[in-house]
Amino acid sequence: MTEQELLQGCKEEDRRAQKLLYDRYSPVMFGVCKRYLKTREDAEDVLVESFFKVLTNIHQFKGTGSLEGWIRRIVVNEALMFLRRRHNFSMTVEINNIDAPAPAKAMTRLAEQEILKLLDELPTGYRTIFNLYVLEGYKHREIAEMLGISINTSKSQLILARKRLQELLEQAGYPGIEGAAG
Repeated sequence: MTEQELLQGCKEEDRRAQKLLYDRYSPVMFGVCKRYLKTREDAEDVLVESFFKVLTNIHQFKGTGSLEGWIRRIVVNEALMFLRRRHNFSMTVEINNIDAPAPAKAMTRLAEQEILKLLDELPTGYRTIFNLYVLEGYKHREIAEMLGISINTSKSQLILARKRLQELLEQAGYPGIEGAAG
């Protein structure tokens, strides 16, 4: 079934098309959920809520951009709403003038599961902002608006996330990590 046929079937509330859409995109979107949420159960809950929203709002997809990208935005927003209900992002501390570049060389050598494990060890604020900025490509201004925090808080949380990831990589003994932060 082509993507266009799949979309049309979902718009017509065809259960087979809806299941096919879920089967096609849920594995990737579950990975997105896992990047934001520590427990498998929370990630599964957000995934189900996200696909419910996708299927009930499928008529809003205009075909500009990719369907996967549209679904991903819904999944990220649902994950953020879940986190907002459980965590107060405005309680994060702002710090200024910290110099801690990301351990980019090491990150390219890590397997996906290892990266997820490292991200799980970050505090919720660090992990959320790291995901939004590094993996989803949002700007600090956009992150600040999404989470109801200042731009400086977003920046400082990213710096702290990178610094903590650096520490975790050093503790795990990844080669070439020592001194990578400067």
